[in-house]
Amino acid sequence: MIRAILVRLALLGALLLPSPALADRQITLTFDDAPRGRGAFLTPHERTIKLISALERSQIRQAAFFVNPALLDTEDGKDGAWQLASYVAAGHVLANHSFSHPALSDLSAEDFLANIDQADAWLKQRPGFRPWFRFPYLNEGREDKAKRDAVRRGLAARGLRNGYVTVDGNDWHLEQLTIAARQAGKPIDMKALRDLYVETHVLSAEFNEALAIKATGRAPAHVMLLHETDLAALFLPDLVKALRARGWTIITADAAFADPIAAEAATVDVPSAQGTLTEAVAWAHGLPAPRWPERNSTAVGERLFRERVLKEKVE
Repeated sequence: MIRAILVRLALLGALLLPSPALADRQITLTFDDAPRGRGAFLTPHERTIKLISALERSQIRQAAFFVNPALLDTEDGKDGAWQLASYVAAGHVLANHSFSHPALSDLSAEDFLANIDQADAWLKQRPGFRPWFRFPYLNEGREDKAKRDAVRRGLAARGLRNGYVTVDGNDWHLEQLTIAARQAGKPIDMKALRDLYVETHVLSAEFNEALAIKATGRAPAHVMLLHETDLAALFLPDLVKALRARGWTIITADAAFADPIAAEAATVDVPSAQGTLTEAVAWAHGLPAPRWPERNSTAVGERLFRERVLKEKVE
């Protein structure tokens, strides 16, 4: 137990210490599934106010929120239009995450594109809209290349670009675990939760940058996947501080999606595309698995959460 604690302290120290050799690493922050319902600690209204404040205090000029307009019709989504307008008023942008968040694997290409069109009809009326589409679950059809290519053609015909991800820390899973723990009345160590959240995302950024360099010989401007969660609202300043300490510059979403790796998102050809663009490009270049951080395993994530945040003994 003592050894494990020392290892974690050393790791956190390494993440927080400046590293002059790692210069001008670029990353943007994007948030999926907006506007989300109530989380573990905050109402949707409270979360929006807190997240906007966190972005402002962290001097993030522009983040991107990928929207599911169907969420506006739920009880929790009654303030959703206000929430999205508030993000735009604070300098951030909105993009398409489909209307109702279906998996491409579950629909025909035609029905999937119709769902995208339904979201676009709502979004195009709003200021701050960007013509980016992010696949729900990052699912581009898995092994069904014909369906994938049909949707790619449909997106191009609509003037929509793939709102790809290159860094993913599975924050949705950490949020789910936190909500479940709260509902079960379990005590939550908030400092440990913060450290796990920050540490996992920084490690994912480091892993994916190294993978991209190994696959292509260059480090792209990275796109980090977050979700509009209570954890983001609570811990984003700590995450940004840790990233900057490791030499990362937080850039705008506009700048990140202008990176040359964007061309790969429309053409990369691997047997399954359900993950980061970094993983797909590495696969296309022949790099062996694993092409994802260990913590993207939900089993690993749950074990760490139970051990560190809930202080449970895990066999």
